Amino acid sequence: MILGIFIINLSQHYYMLSNKLIIWGILSLFIATYPCVADDYRDTAKPIATLKFDISGSSAWYPYFIPDAEHPGIVAELVSAVLARANILGVPTELPPKRTLMALEKGELDFDVTSPSWFAGHKIPEGFVISEGLIEIREYLVTLPENQHLFSTLDQMHHQQIGTVRGYLYNNDAMFERVDFNSEYQLIKALQIGRIQAVIMGDLPASYWAEQIGINIAYGAQHSEGDLHFRLREEHAHLLAPINKAIDNLKNEGKVEQITSHYIKHTEQNSSSKLVNPSLLAN
Repeated sequence: MILGIFIINLSQHYYMLSNKLIIWGILSLFIATYPCVADDYRDTAKPIATLKFDISGSSAWYPYFIPDAEHPGIVAELVSAVLARANILGVPTELPPKRTLMALEKGELDFDVTSPSWFAGHKIPEGFVISEGLIEIREYLVTLPENQHLFSTLDQMHHQQIGTVRGYLYNNDAMFERVDFNSEYQLIKALQIGRIQAVIMGDLPASYWAEQIGINIAYGAQHSEGDLHFRLREEHAHLLAPINKAIDNLKNEGKVEQITSHYIKHTEQNSSSKLVNPSLLAN
């Protein structure tokens, strides 16, 4: 806790680094309070392993990851609960998305949370294993209402400039021109100012940031749909059994639904007035 406050205080004196330091300070608070978050799920046995991980995305991946120690988001709470139930000590860190992928490949991190639907052919690369699914996640082509008819099918992406988050994975990015931004927030801002006509985003982050910015958005074609999974380096494959058991138990006990519903309900309450119904797509 002291480390997090100290870093946040430092950010006041180093303005050029303030955003990064504040995010790291909040993440430090989450690290410090991590055992408390998981107390309801933790068994008493000694941890069977220690794993380094990064689930922060762009740090604007609301409501899946929120840089808030008390309400860290759906994925942060689920990962905490699963690791605790599996008696695995987790060491969270925060890296830019592209750096996370490199760190996983080099063994600097042990796992992340991802969806096979984000990869070409829906196949996880060699060298990794995945757990059972945690929750379902969907991504869409998101645009302004007046442009909805231009993005009602994925074929309409061909050779188009499409807004994406730098370092994120997209299963068909060979068919369109990526225009990378640093976060989901910046994607919605780019739509607002006309910098780009369409972006790829999850439905929940899109609706949240549209509400925060104050614009109407419309869903085009669904870009991907699939479950989020723990993706571990293959040397940790022996940990899949306790992780999968923990996921099953938390689902059966209703904990996964409880955590997910809490954040989704809050998101819908904040954004329902800003969405165009996806069923109104042009033929």
